[in-house]
Amino acid sequence: MFDNFFSLDIPGEVISSLIVMIIIMILALIIGIQARRQDPLKKPKGLLLIAETGVKFFDDLTKDLIGNTLPNFGGFIMGTAVYLFIAFIFGIIGLPSPVTNMAIPLSLGLTTFLGIHLISAKFTRWAYFKRYVEPIPIFLPINLISMWAPLLSLTLRLFGNAIAGWTLMTIIEIALRNLSSMIFSFMPVVQDGLLAGNWNEIFILPIPKAVLSLYFDLFSALIQTFVFILLTTIFIGQEIPEDFSINTLERRT
Repeated sequence: MFDNFFSLDIPGEVISSLIVMIIIMILALIIGIQARRQDPLKKPKGLLLIAETGVKFFDDLTKDLIGNTLPNFGGFIMGTAVYLFIAFIFGIIGLPSPVTNMAIPLSLGLTTFLGIHLISAKFTRWAYFKRYVEPIPIFLPINLISMWAPLLSLTLRLFGNAIAGWTLMTIIEIALRNLSSMIFSFMPVVQDGLLAGNWNEIFILPIPKAVLSLYFDLFSALIQTFVFILLTTIFIGQEIPEDFSINTLERRT
């Protein structure tokens, strides 16, 4: 049984995604333990302070965009943002970035897509189905096709930017290795032992690659994460009627 399990051809990006989720779970446990031990009369420090700042930021962001109708929505957005940001910068350590596999952006896009329709059905109930026959029933085929637009937009945006960054960094790394190999061609190639390899390829690589990684990995990850959570919040917020309140929802349920 275990032989069959370990012989599965699991993509490296999926394994990286599992590692990212394990990292988030460990951080959540540490923060939870610190929160229980924290004196409420003292100002939090370290990781707990970062977590509280993040909670406040995402709660304020969602309230500004969609109001107080979904009071716990900030937690969902924060969890998504933390996963997505770590997944984007995961390639810095040399392992495959989860978002370079279409399955991961598609999963995140499907989460938003399902949220859009579940929230719409929750607030509008049977009136939810009117969206497919508006303004007139003949528009049903067009509406059924257009309903997939948010899923495609979010998925392809994430995947496209991740692949573009990975491709550019790969091209730059190959170019820098070739340049270094050409400049330091006088160095011999080590063929035996643990240090075997063409060492003259690495001398120009570290600093330029590190500087470019600040944009293609870190800065781009920050932008793409913010754009994704912003669009997710807006898409889901659009499904909430303007005159809806928490009290109205509680009376209906």
